[in-house]
Amino acid sequence: MKTIPFLSLLIIFTACVQENKPASGKINTGSESTKTSDFKEPVILRDTQAVSVVNPVIPERKITVGGLNADIKGYTSEAIQTAIDALHKTCNSGTVMLLPGNYDIIAPVRLYDNMSLVGSGANTVLKKCKGFRSPFARDADYGELQITVTDASGFKPGMGVAIYDEGQRSGWDLTTAKITAIKGNVIYIDDYLVRDYHADKKGTMSNNCSVISAVNAENVKIANLTVDGSRESNDMIDGCRAGGIYLHKVHKAIVENVTVKNFNCDGISWQITEYVTVRNCEVYGCANSGLHPGTGSPFTLIEGNNSHDNGGYGLFVCWRVRNGNVRNNSFHNNGINGLSTGHKDIDMMYADNHIYENGSDGIQLRGELAQNAPHRSIFKNNLIENNGIKEKGYGLSVNCKAEGVVIEGNIIRNTGNGKQVAALLLTGDSLPVELKNNTISGHHETE
Repeated sequence: MKTIPFLSLLIIFTACVQENKPASGKINTGSESTKTSDFKEPVILRDTQAVSVVNPVIPERKITVGGLNADIKGYTSEAIQTAIDALHKTCNSGTVMLLPGNYDIIAPVRLYDNMSLVGSGANTVLKKCKGFRSPFARDADYGELQITVTDASGFKPGMGVAIYDEGQRSGWDLTTAKITAIKGNVIYIDDYLVRDYHADKKGTMSNNCSVISAVNAENVKIANLTVDGSRESNDMIDGCRAGGIYLHKVHKAIVENVTVKNFNCDGISWQITEYVTVRNCEVYGCANSGLHPGTGSPFTLIEGNNSHDNGGYGLFVCWRVRNGNVRNNSFHNNGINGLSTGHKDIDMMYADNHIYENGSDGIQLRGELAQNAPHRSIFKNNLIENNGIKEKGYGLSVNCKAEGVVIEGNIIRNTGNGKQVAALLLTGDSLPVELKNNTISGHHETE
């Protein structure tokens, strides 16, 4: 083997050291040297357009649905879902734009992460199809994916359904799913039954379902459209499991400029959510509540809505709703209360709302054990008037030992249009509240 002279190795090593040697305090420019403070590091210009060198850049897309000029033609829930699924599979985000028209909805239109469903205004109407139900032919048990009914003629694959019996059709006892196949009178569904349902206790499958939903999703938006629940032909379905618009286990959502009407339960329901905004919506003619946040939904904003003529409540603040803001809304002509709050609904602000002509109380703090009461509920600058249209009512009633309740700057009055007999009711189960600068007038009983 030929050897390299030692001197050559030394020269190479010395050159490497010189090349990597840190700069000294002075730089020889060929004339005068400059001070270290005069030396400026070169500016590195970063490529702001470079998103990733690992994943492909996929821009957000928009797909239109509706008539002849749409990307996907058709006025059905299937057409809308096809557009949503296309975005979900190709770029995981985007907007489905619904052109004006009446859309026939047989199953919930379901949104995924980072998606918007946007209509063209009031003339974009998503209408729930005509209702159909059938009794069971035999029991439907927990964990099953099939139900045997006596009459399957009104069902079809792709249809949304609810399964229940007479003792298990409220709250989380109800099962909701979508039909995957039908063989004779055996109906197959895409999600497991959550209870044992009994044929001899009026076990039933119904095709009532939400019209729009987002489940286990984040960053969704629903805007500029109308939802019609076809209440007159569809079964009642519980608001914990469905709604005209239904959000479940959702992080960050906006519902705005939407009309929801005639749904056979709650108009807009959001359960186990955080950072949900419902803004500038009109909800009316629904069987229970217009707006229903619950089951642990912190950081919600309810702003600028008009919830009226619903069978139950304008706003039903359900369980564990906290750190939210309810402002500049109108709750009126609802069958029970304009606004109801209760179980562990803490640190809530209710400001600048107009609450009037509801069936019973304008605002009710429901009866709860002291440890579960809606502590630190703040009611500020609201106009509360003429409630008790159906029965004796109060402007605001406190029926639990809620701590830190503040009632400040409100106008609470009866001008003769209702049976609002007093501004404030404190029951034997309530604690004193903080009253500041309220204007109270026109009541028959003690103000």
